[in-house]
Amino acid sequence: MILIQNGLIVDPKAKKQYVADILLDEGRIRCIGEHLAESLRSGVCESGQTEITVIDATGKTVLPGLIDVHTHFRDPGFTYKEDIETGSRAAAKGGYTTVVMMANTKPSIDNADTLHYVLEKGASTDIRVESCAAISTGLKGQELVLMEKLRAEGAAGFTDDGIPLMDAELLREACRRTAAMKVPISLHEEDPSLITNNGVNRGRASEYYGIGGSPAEAETSLVARDIRIAAETGAILNIQHVSAGATVELIREAKKTNPHLHAEACPHHFTLTEEDVIRYGTLAKMNPPLRTEADRQSVIAGILDGTLDLIATDHAPHSTEEKQRPITEAPSGIIGLETALSLAFGELVCKAGMSRIALAERMSYTPAKMYGFACRGYVQEGALADLVIFDEKSTWIAGNYVSKAENSPYTGQKMQGCIEYTICDGKIVYCRQEPEQYAQISFTGTDHV
Repeated sequence: MILIQNGLIVDPKAKKQYVADILLDEGRIRCIGEHLAESLRSGVCESGQTEITVIDATGKTVLPGLIDVHTHFRDPGFTYKEDIETGSRAAAKGGYTTVVMMANTKPSIDNADTLHYVLEKGASTDIRVESCAAISTGLKGQELVLMEKLRAEGAAGFTDDGIPLMDAELLREACRRTAAMKVPISLHEEDPSLITNNGVNRGRASEYYGIGGSPAEAETSLVARDIRIAAETGAILNIQHVSAGATVELIREAKKTNPHLHAEACPHHFTLTEEDVIRYGTLAKMNPPLRTEADRQSVIAGILDGTLDLIATDHAPHSTEEKQRPITEAPSGIIGLETALSLAFGELVCKAGMSRIALAERMSYTPAKMYGFACRGYVQEGALADLVIFDEKSTWIAGNYVSKAENSPYTGQKMQGCIEYTICDGKIVYCRQEPEQYAQISFTGTDHV
């Protein structure tokens, strides 16, 4: 059992925050209230257990465990970049208790055997590892996978992330099927016919490097098409990693009539711009690319008003050697699990005035609802004991990553807010202090815990 005392509890489901104690037992939140230690001693909560681990959360914030709907663990096939074990440790350090793997592994997660491999390996980690299956066989965009079978085998949803689906009729049929199964379909929105060199915005950054770059129209054109298809089919559509202001506006308008439409914002798209691609080079190269300051502000506005209702990392590990290649040859993507909460808190709460409740909605509750993850994403009695204890006032310097990869433009920068503990399934899976420093309450004689 774990007793968390005097923390500021943020519950996005009830839309409230308050100071109280939380008792965790057998993987669930058993009790929430004041002075629980005294209640336990007096037998209000009955159990035969005689020892409780106590965490003093005075002055700290207690959030539901974070849920990342967009994670690349590179396993199988690219485990020199990351694997499920190291990725899960990075997630725990970043406050994530649930992650959803993308399907662009090697082999891709387009068959039951590979799906079983990632889910079984994920089950051996300290967090909850879910996985999408591919939409198309081999991520080729030509033939649909056996979607119903893969769903029955445990796929949380479907995506060809990293590769856009250009065949509208294939996508339409995929949307019909996912709508019938009531699971999300997540889409990478970049029309390759409009892109000369991906990973860099067409504008100041592309001019600096003397390349063609990727215009915002490459994103918005596919988003407009796919919003229409989703509305026609009733699909639960997740627009991934929105980067352009025009895209935000398209989604904002569509959400007025489509309650099944979701969209992601990544920390890099609301904290960085194309100027950072000039500054950091390939460490800031990603798909879709960092765009203008106006686009960044539009993404922030979209997060604040709920147009972009998911904050996802798009954690994309690559080796140092790969990222040291020229700008047109280096792979796109950055790691993000270990910095996401601090970046979101610093940029959105501290600077933009977003509430803690809204932040927990974007990073925990709405992701859980979209995927139908029961009893996750909120802090109430009976919910899963997945929590983050966050010190808002402390700072730290990004680096010393648990991930195998180090491809981040944030390395060396001061981050606002430190994760003190990550608790998953009622177990401490990350802490900043040594385990032997935990306090203990013992009960003897006629005392009852």
